[in-house]
Amino acid sequence: MPSIEIGQHLVNRLKELGIDVVFGVPGDFNMPLLDIIEDTPGMTWGNNANELNASYAADGYARIRGAGALVTTFGVGELSAVNGIAGAYSEMLPVIHIVGTPSTASQAAKRMLHHSLGDGNFEYFHEMSQKISVATTHLKPENALSEIDRVLTKSYLSKRTGYIGIPIDLIHMKVEVPQIAPLELSLPKNPANTQQIALKIVSEAIAKAKHPVIIVDGCVLRQHMEKEVDEFVRRSGFPVYVGPMGKGAVDETLPNFRGCYTGSISLDGIKKEIAQADLFIEIGAIKSDFNTGMFTLENDPAKTITLHSFTTIVFCAEYQKVSMVEFLPLLTQTLPKEPRKFDLGPRVKPLPIQEGKEITQNYLWNKVVEYMDENAIICGETGTSEFATINMDGPKGSTYITQFLWGSIGFSVGAALGAAIADRSRRLYLFVGDGSFQLTAQEISVMMHHNLKPVVFLLNNDGYCIEKLIHGPHRAYNNFQMWKYNQTLTFMGAHLQRNKERGCSEIGFEGQVATRDEFEKVMTEVQGQPDKMHFIELIMPEFDAPRELELLVSMSENR
Repeated sequence: MPSIEIGQHLVNRLKELGIDVVFGVPGDFNMPLLDIIEDTPGMTWGNNANELNASYAADGYARIRGAGALVTTFGVGELSAVNGIAGAYSEMLPVIHIVGTPSTASQAAKRMLHHSLGDGNFEYFHEMSQKISVATTHLKPENALSEIDRVLTKSYLSKRTGYIGIPIDLIHMKVEVPQIAPLELSLPKNPANTQQIALKIVSEAIAKAKHPVIIVDGCVLRQHMEKEVDEFVRRSGFPVYVGPMGKGAVDETLPNFRGCYTGSISLDGIKKEIAQADLFIEIGAIKSDFNTGMFTLENDPAKTITLHSFTTIVFCAEYQKVSMVEFLPLLTQTLPKEPRKFDLGPRVKPLPIQEGKEITQNYLWNKVVEYMDENAIICGETGTSEFATINMDGPKGSTYITQFLWGSIGFSVGAALGAAIADRSRRLYLFVGDGSFQLTAQEISVMMHHNLKPVVFLLNNDGYCIEKLIHGPHRAYNNFQMWKYNQTLTFMGAHLQRNKERGCSEIGFEGQVATRDEFEKVMTEVQGQPDKMHFIELIMPEFDAPRELELLVSMSENR
């Protein structure tokens, strides 16, 4: 009977999920698995600076490729990754956390090993991860292959994180297997009768509505349903909006795209349009505080149809297990072949650039898009950058990576690494504040190590701007040591001959920009050098913030 090593089976299954880069940090309990990763054709080791950054990178990678993975070592390594794993769980991403653990003999003997708590219990950390994972396992020889398949399948289908602990002595252990079938990665079929009833009621409601609107949100991106949504939006002709977490899920060049709807912090013209609606069709809604303008959406449940990943809700009645993945294409087919026409006038947009020489938030987010490529990946850090992307009129085909729900500062640097390596054909633009950068700056070095070519914008407004707006604008705790940010790439070895010989990124612009004239000159240079990595430190006013962030902060004082 044929056999396979447990570790090799795990790596093969990751490839089956579309994963070709595994992030993480070497440790004495996981290195035999890293050998397998390095020796498997088509697989790359992520080589991160620390486990927290590795978890962010796996998150960013999963947003582009559909799933991500990282490997850490027992105890010290896995706990360092927990924050990023919790973020991926919160934001509905199938990130697989693989942990190399002590040998089965050491665990059975309850030995006092390093990285443990010294009491012989080797399940504590696995138990911790159960709270932030949809499926977990600590492998045993008798069912290792089936347990690997169970965790990977459930994580992928549920769009949540999974945890696999693998004892070091099982990594190269061979187990007999008669035949290995492919993973079942398709959602179960919707219950036919329930779906047919829901389809009839929804199509009738749409036909009766005089001013229906579509609101597309984050779960569309998680389910990778952009194509199906595009077909529904085009065929209906209905005015369509995105939530902040759904930014990028709709082609913003469509004539019926109207902008981002986020309750009371929406642009005034968008709020007026929404007020006219007599039917709301929500697709993939995520009703979190920041994503809904502090819960100020005006979607009356009696006028709302919600299509979600695992259920459909029509006017407060729930049709369980009717997933939008199967339901939405069927709904599209019930629409008239000719789209409806609505005369709403030109699309409402943010204020144009205001006069001045400083690089303000108003100037930056209006101007920078002139220098960005189509199909860009735009990564915005928690804080001013994230909120600025809400109404950003970005390039066609852009993907936006933000963390509106979990909101961990420093996330964007690791996530940008993961996203950039997930699709090298697209240009990535990272916008990160000086405070957040100091948490995870090391991954800039890893970007160079992998010969990536992002454009990094370091927004230097001398402190935690978002925190200053929330509380304590002049408090010492909202400030920190100033760095020479514009020398980041040099410090991290960009120009060392040793690194160049190993294929380090070629460097373009690396410096500081303080005026609009300087910015435009530099961006012309950057735009013409897509084969290089660029690092641009922008000097910005200390308390300047996007309109959306200022409004949300004023509404959140008593949350």
